[in-house]
Amino acid sequence: MSATLIKNASVVNEGSIAEMDLRIVNQRIDTIATNISARLGDQVIEAKGCYLLPGMIDDQVHFREPGLTHKGSIASESRAAVAGGITSYMEMPNVNPATTTIEALERKFAMAEASSLANYSFYLGATEDNLEQIKRLDPTKHCGVKVFMGASTGDLLVEDPQALDAIFRDSPVLIVTHCESGAVISQNQAKLLKSKSLFTIEDHPVLRDDEACYASSSFAVALAKKHHSQLHVLHITTAKELALFDAGPIHNKHITAEACVHHLWFSNKDYAQLGNQIKCNPAIKYESDREMLLQALNTDQIDIIATDHAPHTWDEKQVPYDQAPAGLPLVQHALLSLFDQAKKGQFSIAKIVEKTAHNPAIRYRIKDRGFIREGYYADLVLVDINTSTPVSNENSLYHCGWSPFAGHAFSAQIKNTWVNGDLVYKNQQVIGTPSSALRLVFESGA
Repeated sequence: MSATLIKNASVVNEGSIAEMDLRIVNQRIDTIATNISARLGDQVIEAKGCYLLPGMIDDQVHFREPGLTHKGSIASESRAAVAGGITSYMEMPNVNPATTTIEALERKFAMAEASSLANYSFYLGATEDNLEQIKRLDPTKHCGVKVFMGASTGDLLVEDPQALDAIFRDSPVLIVTHCESGAVISQNQAKLLKSKSLFTIEDHPVLRDDEACYASSSFAVALAKKHHSQLHVLHITTAKELALFDAGPIHNKHITAEACVHHLWFSNKDYAQLGNQIKCNPAIKYESDREMLLQALNTDQIDIIATDHAPHTWDEKQVPYDQAPAGLPLVQHALLSLFDQAKKGQFSIAKIVEKTAHNPAIRYRIKDRGFIREGYYADLVLVDINTSTPVSNENSLYHCGWSPFAGHAFSAQIKNTWVNGDLVYKNQQVIGTPSSALRLVFESGA
């Protein structure tokens, strides 16, 4: 029987921080107490001065497999994720071919079983004609259905009002949405073309403005209220949209909202230096929007923090603005960016844990994860706040080989990461194998 004893850690859990010991036996947390004696055979880890958190549960990543593995793969990106303290993720359907059938969905689970270093689940992608596939989703096995309400291409673009109404009426699982109105974006393009012939990266938040976001997200919220659907609106970027969401604890909400780390970190001021590196959809907006997002995290209008990790190759980003793909790699540095925000006084470390672990577990009904509790899976991350982490393209673990944070030194360091009790990251090295990771299981009921 394998056992690990973590001594003298500052355990951050359920709104409090206390110096505790914690024993892991096999996959789960066996004991949490103030002074646990080591047993023969225990692997003892001294954690004095470090924070022990439940691992981050990232509800929005793009790992690019199948079909786009020149950008990233389940193996490469989950490796970067555990180095960043992410122990579970939910991955998106816009791969090649798109994940729009139950059969394609289960094939991705098989890929992850063979290659993922972190726990995993996958979304089914909604189309305008796959309602019967959506109805077949099992709330205990599948994390949700992803609806691109604008700002997508091919079958995954769902803009027909009748198709959307049917999805919101009949989905047996959580509906997660990308909300940008294609019609409003087109109108913005036409307006801007009257004054210029060539768009640049500085035009990105103008073309994909708050009106484009609000038109779509307000429609999604209206549909969810009509059908009392379970709705989670991904990557909110504008102050205008915040009025759609109630403040307060996540318990019993059927409409929730998420912010992503790059929208909390960057603003339009960063386009001049970083250009297409931070081109993403929805667009990084203005400093006033960023400040309101940070405020909304503290009032609990925004319930969850995720990454929307979306790697593209360096060469793909080094083209004119209108040809560059949207998205940036984030999983390795997301949690560290939040610790920097906490150091600036934007929110507390307890709030980080609430938004990255507790609330995703509650919203998605993830069984036995997201908290530091006896009997729960030992998905844990140990963070050293006294050691910095300099970022370079060379030390980034993403398959694409670059980071938008290159040149920055984060104030903290991920020291250890455990997935289901196995130490998968230690001393700046990934040491885990796919045998540690498990498919996420959900409590019944959407």
